[in-house]
Order: sequence, then structure tokens, then C-alpha cells
Amino acid sequence: MAYIHRTIEKNIIETGKSFPCLVVYGPRQVGKSTTIGMLYGDSFRSVTLDNLEDRNLAIQNPRLFLETYGWPLIIDEIQKAPGLLDEIKQKIDAQRLIWLKNGRERQLMYILTGSNQFELQQGISDSLAGRCGIISMASFSQAEKRGAEGVLFDPEIDFLLNRERELQAAYHTRAEVFSSIFEGGMPDVVTGVSQRDIYYRSYISTYLEKDVRALISAGNELQFRNFLSIMALRTAQELHYEAIASNVGIDTRTCKRWISILETSGIIFLLQPYMSNVSNRIIKAPKLYFMDTGLCAFLCRWPNAEMLEQCAMNGAFFETYAVSELIKNLYAHNIDPKDVLFYYRDIDQKEIDLLFIKENAVYPVEIKTGSTPKNPTRNFSVLQKYHMPVKPGLILDTCDRIRPINEAAYAYPIHLLGL
Repeated sequence: MAYIHRTIEKNIIETGKSFPCLVVYGPRQVGKSTTIGMLYGDSFRSVTLDNLEDRNLAIQNPRLFLETYGWPLIIDEIQKAPGLLDEIKQKIDAQRLIWLKNGRERQLMYILTGSNQFELQQGISDSLAGRCGIISMASFSQAEKRGAEGVLFDPEIDFLLNRERELQAAYHTRAEVFSSIFEGGMPDVVTGVSQRDIYYRSYISTYLEKDVRALISAGNELQFRNFLSIMALRTAQELHYEAIASNVGIDTRTCKRWISILETSGIIFLLQPYMSNVSNRIIKAPKLYFMDTGLCAFLCRWPNAEMLEQCAMNGAFFETYAVSELIKNLYAHNIDPKDVLFYYRDIDQKEIDLLFIKENAVYPVEIKTGSTPKNPTRNFSVLQKYHMPVKPGLILDTCDRIRPINEAAYAYPIHLLGL
């Protein structure tokens, strides 16, 4: 089966030129190892800590492990032997002195991939600070699924109009968009290696067994499965820990810990409200989004794309799709989404789905499932309180082309997002 190129490849290569170590995070089975293997497999040795013998050696004698395999080296599932990080640090520091004495340019020595940031983050911060570049990967974006180049999304309307003319992209109907939402972006599903429902059922079991079981209390596995489904039913909603904890039957502290596990392992993204110390009337709860709509739809037990399109949650899934596509696009271009993406809601119930912050200007974005509603920009005026330029915004929907709605916004086709 042909390899599907990832937009993030250029980012990986450029980051790898700047550090002696590269760390690639991402949920299980989103293609980290495949992508790294395609980029570096001919010049790097590779070892996976899923292999019991290699894992035992890495845990019991990390120095011998690194001496055995040498460098340049790819280590997959690095979180299974966190003791390797200190030894990698020592190897890098020793090699840096050699390069310095010999006047040679530094090289990329180690590429580490991990599917569980929750266990890795502290170790990376403590041991490899300043020595590693960090990349976040997600499942396929719609650009990757369609074989498009995938340029960095820019909310500036002139850029978007020029890009639309360059692309001449085929229109995707509402039904086709929901078919993509239902399918999701996991590589094995997109490429047809696995049947969708069988795959996601297995994925949840694998995630629980390999990434979560050690982090939740013994006997809580069934509760955690229920928690996953309840979280999926709340995608694109504000996150209220007490309500979720009550529905699952756990205390709020446990709920917060479990949500942190989902976030740090890349299953969900928490979108923060935009605050600039201007008003205390802003609702401070983050909004929850699943990063893969196919997994989310499976957890909600929607049987097909047609029913998903017609269900009461269609707006939530459409919004989740739009937000996750933007997040994937930003990841692919080495931009932290938490630096540029926010939402607005105040206690007067005035809402704006997304705020894209760029160069100290704000671009409001509304996300609508069907045809553009009457006066979709009615809340944009609240942004004047921030005393920063408010640029023409976007109304993301299933229209066929970019067109002006009024002076405040343009309708923008969802099928162009990230292309």
C-alpha cells in the first residue's frame, strides 16, 4: 500500500536539523513510527520497546542498551523505559564536547517516539531540556486524506481567496463532509487496512491496556470506558468537571486526572477562553474537543454517516471537525494551537465559536452546519473591548466557495480548511 505523505514531514526534518534529539508525541497508531521510518529509516537504526527483551535491557541497564545500539537511533515507545532519558542526556553532552573540539556541526543522534505524553513530559523536561525538539502528531487531516500539500492556514481573507483560486479544489457536499467526519483520520481506517468499527473497538482496548491501565486505579477500567463515552457525547461543549464526575460516578479529583490523561495522550484538546485581563465576565471553563471525529462517533455509537448527519449532535461533530482540522494544521507547521486558538463566551450568553489570534489582531470564526444563518456576526462587536484590531471573520459552513456575508465576515467552505 502506498505511503501517504504527511504535512508535518517538513517540520520534522527542519526540527531535526536544530537538535541532537527529536521527540515525536502523538496518540497511539496515528503514524508516528511509519512517518519517522520513511524519513530516517535508511540512515538510522530502529528499536521498539514493545519488544520485551529490548525493553528489559533498556530498563535494567540503559547504558548498555545505548552502547549496544549506538547512534543515530530511533527508539519507539520511549515512555516504557524512562530511565533511558538520563543516559541519552549524558551521551548527547559527551558528543557535544567532541563536536566542539573538532569544530564539527552537531548531528541528530536520537529520535524518540511515544504515545503517552502523560508519562513522558516530566522526564523530557528534567533530562532533555534544551537538547531536544518536540513534535506533536495527530491522525490524518482532510488535506492528507485528499493528497493535498496542506499549507499553513492563515485567516487573512486575501490569502484565503488567493489560495482558493490556486487550488481549484473539488467541492465536497455536506454528505461527503459528514462521511469524512464519520470515518475519522486514523491511518489504518483511511487506507482500508482495517474495517472501521473493528478498528476503533480494538483501539479503545489497546489504549486502555497499554496507555491507561497503569494510570487509573485497579478495578476502574469499566468506569473509564464509560467515562470515554460520556466525554465523547460532550465534544464541542464547555467542560464542567462536577457534571461529568456525577454522570460517571467518580469524584471531581479523579475526573480531572482522567481528563488530564486524555489530553496529554492526545485524545482530546481543551480550547481555552480568550482573556486579556479586560473583563471578569468571561466564562472560564475550557471547551472540549475530540481530536479524531471517527473515534468520537464510535464512542457515541452512531452507526453510519447518514445518521450522524441527521442527529441532534451534528452541529457538535461539525464544530469538532473544524476545530480539530485547524489544530492538526497548526501542529504540522510547528505552532502551538494554545497560542493562537481560543473561544469567547460571557455570562450574557454571547458566544463566538473560535478566535484566531494573529499578530495581535483577532479573527472571529463561527462554525455552522448548514447554510449561513441570518446575522451570524451579531456577537463580533463584543471583541472591541480588547482594544485590538478585529479583522474580517469567517463563517465556516458547507458552501461551495468563499463569498462575502457583510463587512464583518466571509462564508468559507469547510472542505477547503487546511488545504
